[in-house]
Amino acid sequence: MTATQERCVVVGGGQAAAQVAVSLRQAGYASSLTIVGDEPLHPYMRPPVSKAYLRGGLGTDRLTLRPPALYQKLEVEVRTRACVRAVDRDRAEIRLDDGERLGYDHLVLATGAVQRPLPFGGAGSPTVHALRTVEDADRLRPHLRPGRRLVIVGAGYVGMEVASVATGLGVAVTVLEAADRVLARVAGHAVSEHLTALHRAAGVEVVTGVAVSTIDPTNGTTGSVVTCHDGRRWQADLVLVAIGVLPRVELAEAAGIRCADGIAVDEVCRTTDPQIYAAGDCTNAHNPLYGRRIRLESVSNAVEQGKTVAAAITGRTRPTERVPWFWSDQYDVKLQTVGLLTGHATTVLRGNPVDGSFAVLYADGDGRVIAVDAVNAPREFSLARLTLGRAAACLSFPTPDDWPPPGATADRS
Repeated sequence: MTATQERCVVVGGGQAAAQVAVSLRQAGYASSLTIVGDEPLHPYMRPPVSKAYLRGGLGTDRLTLRPPALYQKLEVEVRTRACVRAVDRDRAEIRLDDGERLGYDHLVLATGAVQRPLPFGGAGSPTVHALRTVEDADRLRPHLRPGRRLVIVGAGYVGMEVASVATGLGVAVTVLEAADRVLARVAGHAVSEHLTALHRAAGVEVVTGVAVSTIDPTNGTTGSVVTCHDGRRWQADLVLVAIGVLPRVELAEAAGIRCADGIAVDEVCRTTDPQIYAAGDCTNAHNPLYGRRIRLESVSNAVEQGKTVAAAITGRTRPTERVPWFWSDQYDVKLQTVGLLTGHATTVLRGNPVDGSFAVLYADGDGRVIAVDAVNAPREFSLARLTLGRAAACLSFPTPDDWPPPGATADRS
């Protein structure tokens, strides 16, 4: 591979960054290609950080999306522990924290997301943890020992996944959630009730409808007291704050690129600067399947947008129109979700939660299927990806008898 003077720089260390680089080479892009990430690893998978990696069943070598040798073979320069301080659009350069400047013809911002900060004090205590990166998990894991007391603030994917891991390690776990149920943003009532019962049966104290007001240290650095607005208090040896994430838009905003709940991109993931693209959790894009702009925190979206960026840079057209999908592993349960259930008006239950395997179909007011939750139901998940991915905008709401036949399979291309 012979590189020309043109250069593409990708800023980020996750799924989108890796996908952009690999897809560019697959598309025949022969120019200089550099990935710049501020973490110690080559681009790696984020979901296992709160699952298998935290449990200790997965090493960092299995987290990385591509082995270092492949990047060398593809002539992709990967710079780790390199923080980008600024984007100079006039000079088409990025400035690193050591003062070095890298010029670009194409710049891709795949900066991901960061932990949402607490709206009150306490985050600076050594007993208070976040969980977004490998380094976060490395700091948290040694404290997950039998007899320890963990309070988790937030009952989203990360909070509930950590609860299942910690309980399995003998930790006494309490989950505090401000909403009236767990996974309120991402799953329906039947799924929330099923998982709540599962966690409680495993010994987790799940408290919903309660807002944390303060996290105060006790006995120096050996513990914390978590206090809620209603006056209830929980003693903790450690606290995990899992209240969601915010898109990393600071580089784009400082450079004058339009941002609105993420970096605003068009149908080919181009920002308001024609030389700069964005992909992954940091972006906000119009989704034609739902008719509105959406910021998605999902592996599937990062992969699709990474491919779209590479196509655009190499002069091809590949708009991102796939239906989003997500998953969560808790105990022996795999929750898989296709689509976005926000705004649904009707549900149909397929299967029985008592049996531990079921699916919930969600439809909007016009009877169109917009999302499916599948709990230990891989067939229903695969069929949902097939059906919604092909015709989400025109489906009528099916009864269970209308569901595609067992022989159908999902299109994974």
